Amino acid sequence: MDSSSSLPTEQPHTLIAHLLAAKRSLSCVDHVYRADDLVKKTRQALEGHTITAARTIFLHNGSAAQANLLDNVLDHTRSIARDGGSEFQKVIGALDAAQAKLQHTLDQLRATKVESSLRPDGEPSKSLVDFVDESGVTGLLSTIKESIDASGEARRLYGESNAALEDDISQVRQLLATDDSRERLMDPNTNLHSPVPDILQGMEEHAQEMADNLESLVKHFDVCVTAIKHTEGGGAAAQQITNDLPEGVARDLTTTEMPLEPMSEEERAEMLEILGKDANEVEEVVMDIRDRSAEMERNYERVELYTEQLVEWHDRKTTAISLMETICDRLPNYITQSHVFLLRWDEEKAKIADHMEELESLREFYDGFLSAYDNLIIEIGRRKTTEMRMKKVVQDSMAKMDKLFQEDLAERDAFRHEQGDFLPVDIWPGLMMPPQRYKICQEDQGVKSVPDISASVIQRSIRRVTGRPLAY
Repeated sequence: MDSSSSLPTEQPHTLIAHLLAAKRSLSCVDHVYRADDLVKKTRQALEGHTITAARTIFLHNGSAAQANLLDNVLDHTRSIARDGGSEFQKVIGALDAAQAKLQHTLDQLRATKVESSLRPDGEPSKSLVDFVDESGVTGLLSTIKESIDASGEARRLYGESNAALEDDISQVRQLLATDDSRERLMDPNTNLHSPVPDILQGMEEHAQEMADNLESLVKHFDVCVTAIKHTEGGGAAAQQITNDLPEGVARDLTTTEMPLEPMSEEERAEMLEILGKDANEVEEVVMDIRDRSAEMERNYERVELYTEQLVEWHDRKTTAISLMETICDRLPNYITQSHVFLLRWDEEKAKIADHMEELESLREFYDGFLSAYDNLIIEIGRRKTTEMRMKKVVQDSMAKMDKLFQEDLAERDAFRHEQGDFLPVDIWPGLMMPPQRYKICQEDQGVKSVPDISASVIQRSIRRVTGRPLAY
């Protein structure tokens, strides 16, 4: 201790005041012992950290590799589900298109009324759909729905399996995830690893400084005791004051029990001068010890926090490894679900493809029926036209034959008038006979006439068949 102030040597009560202050300053011995304890605990913590960090890093590296493997499995199952879903949507789209085409054809059949002239008299009006067995369509659509439902159920079960795997891996990722700054602090491969070594070094320096300061306080206390003992009547006061030193201050660290040695006035004056200088620094030394102690406590809190973080990090890695072992036990089941889904999807996809071919065949058949009916109407129109032409030919022929008959009859009458008086009647039996008459009649009376169908109906059928009207 150093100071420029001095102590009045002629006032014993001042010496007693300094002794009491020196005695009070010795209570900081608790901080010194606490400092030594903190150094030991920090050193032990550092040794534990080294072991725990090494184990944790080993677990981290192993768990990261396993987690990547699980991610690859999850990516594969997701890819299968995604591709299966895409194929399913394409199949459903194609199926909807095929069903829409079939329904369009059925609607056309339903909208196309059969000409009443083609049906028996008194029969209710019918459309082309009445001649189609729609139960076949209904049954086929029901079968397709069953395949779609089965495919949807397979996708649902596979989705649940993937969701369970995703939840498992998500838990692992949450356990493996740490704050970036904490990860760097705990990584010995970086320059920002454990702060404990630096803290320990600082604590050791503080503890040494505190021990040195305590030693100087003890020496100052001894000087105070010696000064009072060399003061007349001060021995009893010194004995009373030094009887109850602060707990933790060893009696052998002081000279309170040592006998007095003779001291010259010059030596006593020098001692009192030093005592006066040191007395003014006691409070400053005590504050320094307390400040260092407070800083050590704060740093030890950092050590404890780091310890907690490291233990938590280790526990998370251990839990993650344990969870991954459980997931790995279930992994064959997840992979089996992928194979089961692919097999079921391929099976149902093949069934749906076959059913779609049946739908297309039905549509082509019904389209053929609709087209055949239009062609029937066109054929009836053609036959009606031919029948009318034939009747016209018959009518024209009959008119010509009737004219020839009349002309022949007139010629015969004129011949008989001019020559009949000169020819005997029995010269030719046919002389007086009339000319032969002919008629044209329908050969097969059982064949009915072609029914009448309006030209607009015929033109409509022609447009649907050929895309353009046809002139007869």
